[in-house]
Amino acid sequence: MPQRPVIVVEDDPFTRLIKVVLDPGTTDERRAAFADFFAHDEPDFAGWCERVRRRVSGLYPAEVRLVSSQQELRASLAGAGVLVVESFNVGDAELGVADKLVAVQKYGTITRNIDAAACAARSVKILTLRRRANIACAEHALALMLALAKKLHRIHGLISLEQLEAAGYAPKMFDRRHVASSNWARIDGLRMLHESTLGIVGLGEIGREVALRAAAFGVRVLYYQRNRLPESEERQWRAEYFPLDELLAHSDWVAIQLPGGPATRGLIDRAKLALIKPGACLINVSRADIVDRAALIDALASGHLGGFALDPLYEEPGRADDELLKFDNVILTPHIAAQPRFNALNDIEELIVGLARTLAVDGTEGAARSFLHDFPPR
Repeated sequence: MPQRPVIVVEDDPFTRLIKVVLDPGTTDERRAAFADFFAHDEPDFAGWCERVRRRVSGLYPAEVRLVSSQQELRASLAGAGVLVVESFNVGDAELGVADKLVAVQKYGTITRNIDAAACAARSVKILTLRRRANIACAEHALALMLALAKKLHRIHGLISLEQLEAAGYAPKMFDRRHVASSNWARIDGLRMLHESTLGIVGLGEIGREVALRAAAFGVRVLYYQRNRLPESEERQWRAEYFPLDELLAHSDWVAIQLPGGPATRGLIDRAKLALIKPGACLINVSRADIVDRAALIDALASGHLGGFALDPLYEEPGRADDELLKFDNVILTPHIAAQPRFNALNDIEELIVGLARTLAVDGTEGAARSFLHDFPPR
């Protein structure tokens, strides 16, 4: 019997799905947890797994090694034909012990953690995946911006004089003999995205998707991150680099798109909030604790912030008495930005099918030929 294919995967709540699909050694407990996780969008999770396996018979069954550190990754590469990474580095040290590696799959599109020259020297392909979940998060960020700009969360369903008056508005029809009738509800403070300025803090996988969509609305896009992009990439994303303090001062909208963790926790603190352009809106579709909660509440209470939107929340599940809910210019949503679940399912299916296709296409070349000789289709 031929040895099973070996796939090394950077451990992540979503990349674990690769093991669930391809590795029969996955525990029943994990399979049940994933079935529950996807149930509201895919009630037949087991059937979905079987459909993917049928599409990639040459990769199933496989030995999938989940690794949770750079050191563990390096120690697990011997005999592996495929490596899937999100943030771990892939360079000479890793490739030097990867004796059968055919392809490195980036779980995303930004490959700065993968040494392209070192891969090319060893005929190792680099594959990328434009993740649907990232696109969904960008859509959610734009939806929150639009909702704040148009006050949709406040005026939805207010269509009668009585409803509008009860909500604090002073509706009155205009003299139609002379003027038009739009906004007879007399709702003030409505905004447009067009010709406004959006500052994106973190032009990574999701930040770039936000920039792409904002540009379509006619928005000027600024960005800040630790490492400035090459000018060619700035032109590609139509984004201008600004130091963080200047970005905050010049932006009508500020979108936080940074990873969580100690390095970013509390980054937007009281001092940074004070630098934000008065009346600007802050959109956080990343991790709540990047923005200091107490300072945020003070900035909203003082009127300095024009609005705030958040997903996911500071605590999950949230509380009905959350102090943020008292502000009528705040929108909170319960960790739904990356939805629907089919985003993750389709991402992983595309990734697995792409790996199988790459191995099949490269079956006449070097390492790939060796890999497929050792691990032929079933």
